[in-house]
Amino acid sequence: MYGEAAALGAGTILNALSTGMGSAFAIDAETTARVELDGSGSVSGEIAGAPDADTRLIRRAVERVVERFGDGEGGHVRTESEVPMAAGLKSSSAAANATVLATLSALEVPVAGAVAGEDTAAATLDREEACRIGVRAARDAGVTVTGAFDDASASMLGGVTVTDNDADDLLAHEAIEWDALVWTPAERAFSADADAERCARVAPMARLVADLALDGNYGAAMTVNGLAFSAALEFPTEPAVEAMPHAAGVSLSGTGPSVVAVGERETLAAVREHWDQRTGDTWMTTTRTDGARVIE
Repeated sequence: MYGEAAALGAGTILNALSTGMGSAFAIDAETTARVELDGSGSVSGEIAGAPDADTRLIRRAVERVVERFGDGEGGHVRTESEVPMAAGLKSSSAAANATVLATLSALEVPVAGAVAGEDTAAATLDREEACRIGVRAARDAGVTVTGAFDDASASMLGGVTVTDNDADDLLAHEAIEWDALVWTPAERAFSADADAERCARVAPMARLVADLALDGNYGAAMTVNGLAFSAALEFPTEPAVEAMPHAAGVSLSGTGPSVVAVGERETLAAVREHWDQRTGDTWMTTTRTDGARVIE
């Protein structure tokens, strides 16, 4: 019983820590999960390149799927990722989504939209509901404060999503095509460690960002979000200020430390000149509209 799937990293438009409303967009960076199920009844996990990493999330994602669709199977899950961990680029959501889809594939549970060109008439569930399984696993594992349905839905569905994370409701979903420039400093920031009390203080700005996002004004939304949450989470605003003359939008991604600017590749090249002078990694990518997929 084997399944393999891939899900996407994402950038932030609206951080959900203040109000429970969130928004994110998928980027072209993948996490792949390989799941082998057996009759052992227990689940082990492995993260490629990180032998000491916490595997509670991916193990719980397998367990959640088995509890709903399986018959007590155990097994092993291994993830491999282009998305840096604890960098604000939704590595946890990508890992959970990929693991859920891979486990569903191992159990031969069809998911609408997860296999290109496949007839979805007989699908047991769709990717949005599969995404919610991963969100619940993330809550069980304690790796998220909000449940991160905004991040997870963008990773799973592609494009931009706007969500109510308190209710796990998808409020908007739109395909969007941007180039994206990412700067990731060497430091790491785990979402579960974010100062929720400080984030609550910028709730008025978060509500403004939500209105902008629901109106489709994503670039302005993410820029306002970036300034507010950089201040709340005590990250520097200089990278965003450097990007503003050249980008359609720029924001601290998640709870940091990465900063993402979006727009046209030619104009983002001017931002890269600034960010390349900073310590860390700077890389150019694009948005993705196809979302997560089953490979096998």
